[in-house]
Amino acid sequence: MKPKVLLISSVHPSTDPRIVYKIAPALAVQYAVYCMLPLAQQKMEKDEIKMIPIPAHESLLARILLVHPIILWKSFRVKPDLIHIFVPELMPIAFILKYFGVKVIYEVQENLYKKFKIKKKNNALLFQCLFRFFDRWAQRHFHFIFTEQSYLSQYRNVNQVWEIIYNYCSLTFIDQNKNEQKSDCTCPVFFYSGVISLERGLDTLIGALNIFKSVHDQFHVHLFGKIRLDQKELESIAGYSQVAQHLTFYGYTDYKVVFANTSHALAGIALLKPVGDYVESYPTKLFEYMGLKLPVITSNFPLYKDVVESADCGYCINPYNTNQLAEVLLHITANPIKSIQMGQNGREAVQKKYNWKTEENKLLSFYTAVLNR
Repeated sequence: MKPKVLLISSVHPSTDPRIVYKIAPALAVQYAVYCMLPLAQQKMEKDEIKMIPIPAHESLLARILLVHPIILWKSFRVKPDLIHIFVPELMPIAFILKYFGVKVIYEVQENLYKKFKIKKKNNALLFQCLFRFFDRWAQRHFHFIFTEQSYLSQYRNVNQVWEIIYNYCSLTFIDQNKNEQKSDCTCPVFFYSGVISLERGLDTLIGALNIFKSVHDQFHVHLFGKIRLDQKELESIAGYSQVAQHLTFYGYTDYKVVFANTSHALAGIALLKPVGDYVESYPTKLFEYMGLKLPVITSNFPLYKDVVESADCGYCINPYNTNQLAEVLLHITANPIKSIQMGQNGREAVQKKYNWKTEENKLLSFYTAVLNR
């Protein structure tokens, strides 16, 4: 009988690309895989992956009071050999399950010690204190997966085995879902995927588009991802009303749909500001744009420049500089042959280095090491 593995998150959507489209299918070859995610309903392509739904709540307090007891109850019903948690709020549940002999992997996907400063929700002092307490405890007792090398500077005292598994893109998944047929659209089109916020350059983009509009009165930007601004905040951004008709906000969208809507785009935008842990963390969309053969426009952080400039697959600019971004957008529009070559360069870099297949092998080896201890 295959060992039972339970992947749990109380925050990630039921189509989260890393959990559902990368980790779960990779593990399903060797393990009986269960995914416990908010509002999980869809039937997986692999029947051996069992989806377990839990309620969804934006408030951390509501999740602790209403969702965590359900997670604990359903976890006991599964009787897993190993649980893999993806958010720190689940550490207390993991400690309970560990007491009953379940092995625990805790995946660190962000440096909360730095990220709390820019969080607008669920950042009360009590939550921060509880996180620090349980996180120190976890470092003594849990196995860890880190999605970034830089997190090791914060996690120096991990006692159990750990591994770094980057969130590189799955070329297999991209190729299965992208639309190769080019759109009939003749106006310039740009693409954004990820959380939409001021910290991720929305105001810089809108300012640049106002400049771009003085040259091209017809263009469009498709933005896929959860919006972290309300309508009033959005409308207060300088120049928003002038370019609003050129923007389409789709909200969070299954990546199968997202990738199918990129064939008409000239470039992908990933312009993060130097706040929180962004400077030392790769934006996943950077590698996805490269895998999609899109030139990338990203921030001029050393970590990002090392990827983009070495592959000659895009532009690294000041994330606050609207004029510089406008110049890049205009340059890409005026030089389609160069843009196509940059897109091809990015794809080749992903094939050689930044692909999920390499990380998948590390994941399977790590699971074997944890379960054999």
